[in-house]
Amino acid sequence: MDSLFHNPSSMAKRPCPSQNPRVGNLDQLDHFLESFLSLSDSPPLSIDLSLERLLESVPTDADQTLLIDRAANLGSMLLEASKRSSRKRASNHNSLAWALSPDLTVKVFSMLDTQTLCYAAATCSLFNKCAMDPMCYTNLDLTTLVPKVNNAVVSTMISRAGNALRSLKLGIVPGPTASPGSCQPLVCTIRNPIVDVSNFSWNDKRSRQGKESSILTRYCLSSLGGDGGAPGPLLRRLHLYNIERMDNTSLCSALSACPSLLDLEIVGLHVELRQTLVSVSSNCHLIERLFFESSKTGRDDSLKMPTCIDLVNNCPRLNSLSLRGFKLQDCKIRILIKGFQKLKHVDFSTSYSITGNFLRNLGSSNGAYLLEVLILRDCMHLKEMEVARLLMAILAGDFKNLSYLDISNREGLASEGDWYNRCCNSSRIPIKQVLEERPDIFLLAEYPPEGSFIEIDQMFDAELNSELSLSPQFSSHTSDGSMFLSTSDSSYNSDQGSGNEDGRDASFRNYEESSDEVDFLAL
Repeated sequence: MDSLFHNPSSMAKRPCPSQNPRVGNLDQLDHFLESFLSLSDSPPLSIDLSLERLLESVPTDADQTLLIDRAANLGSMLLEASKRSSRKRASNHNSLAWALSPDLTVKVFSMLDTQTLCYAAATCSLFNKCAMDPMCYTNLDLTTLVPKVNNAVVSTMISRAGNALRSLKLGIVPGPTASPGSCQPLVCTIRNPIVDVSNFSWNDKRSRQGKESSILTRYCLSSLGGDGGAPGPLLRRLHLYNIERMDNTSLCSALSACPSLLDLEIVGLHVELRQTLVSVSSNCHLIERLFFESSKTGRDDSLKMPTCIDLVNNCPRLNSLSLRGFKLQDCKIRILIKGFQKLKHVDFSTSYSITGNFLRNLGSSNGAYLLEVLILRDCMHLKEMEVARLLMAILAGDFKNLSYLDISNREGLASEGDWYNRCCNSSRIPIKQVLEERPDIFLLAEYPPEGSFIEIDQMFDAELNSELSLSPQFSSHTSDGSMFLSTSDSSYNSDQGSGNEDGRDASFRNYEESSDEVDFLAL
C-alpha cells in the first residue's frame, strides 16, 4: 500500500510537440537534434574543451552564466524526454506482450487482495490504468498486522470503489482466523499483545509506538455515508478489528449508512453490546451473520431483554450469531435462539453468566430445529448438569441437524449447587454414548484431568493481581470519553457470580431480572 497514492495518470500531461506554437520548423529541429545526439560518441574531454572555448568567446560574465544555464537546461530536457520515451516504449511493449484484454485484466485484478492490487498498479501504466477500475475494489481488505492504514487511505480506497463496493475489512488482526472450534482471541490490545514484533522492520515497530499518520480514528468510516451516491447503502459485508479509537457514536453512524448489510463482524472495539445491537436492529434488517467479540471479556453486561426482542423482530434473516466474551444471562440467550427461526450457527464462547439453562427443551423447538453449530467453549458458569441434560437430549433425538458441538472448558464445568466447585465427571456426562450413537456430530469436550481443577478463588486472585500490576497509563480514556477500566468494569472481579444466582452460598435459581426487564415483561 506504500504506492497507494502514486497515480501516474493523475500527473499533468505535457503538450505534444506538434501542438506547441513556439516550435517553428520541426524538420530542422529534428535534423539538429540528430546531429547533436551524434556527439554522444565523442570523447567527454573534447566536449568539455568545446564548452570552455565557447565560454571564452563570450565577452561578459553574465553571458557566460546564461550559457551555462542553457546547457544545463538542455541536458535536463533531453534527460526527461528520454525517460518519457522509454516509459512509452515499455508501455507499448507491455500492451503487445500482455495477452489479456483490458476487460479481462480488470477481471483478474478484481480477484486480487487489496495490497497485491496496489503493487500491481505500481508496475506499469497499463496495469495502473486497469487497476483504477472500480470493479477492482469491490472487496476491500485493509487489515494489517501493524498500523499501516490511516483515514486518508480508507477514504481513497472507498472513493475508488464507489458504488461497486460490497465488502470492507478494516483494522488490526492478530493473525489468521481461528478454526470454528478454537477460541483463539481476535482481540489485540495493549494488555493482550498477540503479535510478536521481533521480526518486524524498524518502520513497523515505530508505527506501533503511536505514529499518528498510521492510526485509524473514529471518522475512518465517514466515507460510507453522506449525500450524493455514497457507497454505504450497497455495502454487504463489514468487518472491523481492534480499532481502538472507534466509539459507540461513530460505529452507530456507520451502521446507519449501511442498510443492506448482510455480514457484520466486530472484534476488539470499545463499544457497548446493547447500543450496537440497537443500531443493528434499527438499520440492518437484512443482516444474516453477526459476529461480535468483546474487547473486555466478561465486563459488558449491558444487554437487556427489550433489545433481544427488538433484534429478533427486526432481523428475521439472521442465521449465524456469535457473541463472545460478554456477560449474558440464560433468559436473554433463550429469547435470541428461540426467536430466530433461521438460526444455524451459535457461538457464545468465553461468555460469562451462561449456565446452560437456556438449553432445556430447546432441541425440539422451532427456534433451534435448524441449529447446526453450537459453541459454548470456556463459558465459566456452564454447569455440568446442564451439559449432561444437553447430551441426553441429543441421545433422545433432539437437535437432529446439529453437526458441530463444542462444550470444552479449560477450567472444568461448574457444579450444580456451587459454581466455585469445578468438576467434570465422565460417568454423569454421556460423551462416549453421543459419539457412538450420533457419529454425524463433531463433538469437542476437552476438560482438565480429574483432580487437577484449580480453585476459582485462586484464579480470580491471579486475575486481580495481574490487573493491579498494570501501569496507570493503561487506564486511558477511549474516544467517547469513557474509561477503559471504568468503575463498573473494575468491580467485575468482586462480582464473581454468574448473574443467575445471588452468591456462593445462596440457593440456586435460574436467573435474576433487572427492574427494567421486569417492567418490560409486565407490559
